[in-house]
Amino acid sequence: MAHSIHLTGTTWDHTRGTMPMLATAQRWGERHPDTRITWTKRSLQAFADQSIPDLAREHDLLILDHPSMGEAAAAGAILPLDTLLPAAFLADQAAQATGASHASYGWGGHQWALAVDAATPVAAWRADRLARLGAAPPAGWDDLMRMAKAGLVVLPAIPVDALMATFMLWLDVAGEPFAGGAPAAAEAIEALRALLALCDPACLTRNPIRTYEAMAAAGEGPAYCPFAYGYSAYAMPGFADHALAFGGLVTRNRRLRSTLGGAGLAISARCAEPAAAAAYAAWCASETTQRGLWVAVGGQPGHRAAWLDAEANRRTGGYFAATLGTLDEAWLRPRWPGYIAFQDEAGHLVHGCLRGEARVADTARALVAHHARALEQAHV
Repeated sequence: MAHSIHLTGTTWDHTRGTMPMLATAQRWGERHPDTRITWTKRSLQAFADQSIPDLAREHDLLILDHPSMGEAAAAGAILPLDTLLPAAFLADQAAQATGASHASYGWGGHQWALAVDAATPVAAWRADRLARLGAAPPAGWDDLMRMAKAGLVVLPAIPVDALMATFMLWLDVAGEPFAGGAPAAAEAIEALRALLALCDPACLTRNPIRTYEAMAAAGEGPAYCPFAYGYSAYAMPGFADHALAFGGLVTRNRRLRSTLGGAGLAISARCAEPAAAAAYAAWCASETTQRGLWVAVGGQPGHRAAWLDAEANRRTGGYFAATLGTLDEAWLRPRWPGYIAFQDEAGHLVHGCLRGEARVADTARALVAHHARALEQAHV
């Protein structure tokens, strides 16, 4: 009797996070009848901050966020893929990466996940609404503020997204987050606070998905979002009531650089069939799968060839070509053990300030102090 393999995996709850895993599991099972792969899903917020060691105890395959690499590696929760996959394959993945996506899953001399999904905050707009208003996407920060004063701007600003926007503006102010100390932090937070003050208060309760849903819904919804983690599915005709257009970020002191996101595919240390799991993961990350099946079902690939692919861009109104430059420029977050806990607390500090519960200067000092404590505890 043939040996039967069953692998379980966890991803996040959106078409972009779920459908590629379901579709690849189905197709892999058709090609490999001895293997069955079952995927479950968790919320986007849980994807951002749920403990990888906890997830790894329950699943063989994990879709995860790169800032958790240090924690996951230190805990021995996931397997180093360089011990399971050929060096030539990993070298090709590195050569065909979008920005720092592949590198983001490297830590301590090992590769811990494959960059099957790539994303960074980009701009989005309702082209039909802007055309009716005789307006164009803003090129600079002053143009953006004028558009916001006209009631046309929306952006996601729950704690984690507020912090990512703060990092982006801090990059603009000082060239690097946490450079320039509290004064640079205060300038970044104040710029974000001033913009949000001109937007619907509901922004403070929305993540990127909820923001795009509001923009793409029937009727005269919000017209322009200056920065939110991109979701190519919303550029696909028929995915929502209105397809969104996407592009690069505005210029403030310089062209804004956003904070890298995306998702990697890792293998749990508890996996009883690591060779089978690695073969499936490599197929998911391959150019053929990423350009074809992945995009076809609403996924957002990590392989550069898919972002340059004519058919992938035709399906998404040119999303990939229009945002690749922004992705290539994106800033890579830290990955040291303890970073996720820091990020969670820092996001709540910024969010409290944006809600009017703390002064900008006080929040900036608290944020810098919290970062210093986290670095000390991590022995970085």
